[in-house]
Amino acid sequence: MTDYSFYQDTYHGSAIPQEDWPYCEARAADQLARYKRIYTVTIPEDMPDGEERAVCAMAEALYGFDLLASGEGGPVQSASIGSVSVSYSGAAAQAMDLSPKGQAKELYRCARRYLDIYRGVR
Repeated sequence: MTDYSFYQDTYHGSAIPQEDWPYCEARAADQLARYKRIYTVTIPEDMPDGEERAVCAMAEALYGFDLLASGEGGPVQSASIGSVSVSYSGAAAQAMDLSPKGQAKELYRCARRYLDIYRGVR
């Protein structure tokens, strides 16, 4: 399990609020476990904390997907200062592939940034 202090202090992540971290981390860890079942996954020698970093990257992607899907994320379309009002543009959600296949591709890309993932035996 990758804890929130690793996410903040080592990975230097700031996109996911602490209260949302357990949910995002669990989903990312489940995805990494799936990769380990179906692929050969190794940690590069020069990155001993590669698994934790991969989980952080995937957790941020999952959090971003959730925000875009709910309409709470993306570029700000309008804002108000008095009584704080914000609305987000759906343009980012339209530009990103939020389909299951698109999300799977992004999660795999995030994991590959920190881990070596092969389809066969290496």
